Amino acid sequence: MLISDSRVAAIPVRENGEPLADVRGRLRVDDRLADAAGAYAHLRSGLLARLEKAEGLLPAGYHLLIVEGYRPIATQRRYFEEYRDELVATFPEMSPGEAHVAASRYVSPVEVAPHTAGAAVDLTLCSPEGVEYDMGTAVNDNPEQSDGACYTGAPNITPEAREHRAILGAALGEAGLINYPTEWWHWSYGDRYWAFTTGNSFALYGPTAF
Repeated sequence: MLISDSRVAAIPVRENGEPLADVRGRLRVDDRLADAAGAYAHLRSGLLARLEKAEGLLPAGYHLLIVEGYRPIATQRRYFEEYRDELVATFPEMSPGEAHVAASRYVSPVEVAPHTAGAAVDLTLCSPEGVEYDMGTAVNDNPEQSDGACYTGAPNITPEAREHRAILGAALGEAGLINYPTEWWHWSYGDRYWAFTTGNSFALYGPTAF
């Protein structure tokens, strides 16, 4: 199920009003996608609490490394449109509708994007020294760059990378997060995709301002 599916967009939001909370000082945060305002390092407080629970569930020697959380709507729109336009340039036979759906494998359309709600996090695993573990691809490698290895269940990764993905997934799943299966690093809680996947009748978080 892609996040662009109309059934996901149809899920209503009952905004619970939780504030955005700063991840820095509570979990390890990488600055590769840092913005000047620090929006990237913020998440809804309920999601952050669940990530702290997941951190405690990891085996010794493993830690969560947060790469990106909240995204302003303008940033999300730019990410989506740039990737969609890249696909059209690469595959000119694609119709506008096909390009929209294909782009949503990797970037959420802004109308349903969980990052704009502070409800999604892109993350990986690292050692106590901050060295990232092999996860099969880099965070944010798209399907074309990775030959599909960015998909969580991709067969074309090493056994070691598969084990690391399983470790990450076990902790985050136990803490109540769900994965977007085309991106091993993307996990969310409380957004429309989470609601659809878990059978909840409404989402907890809608787009919010930083």
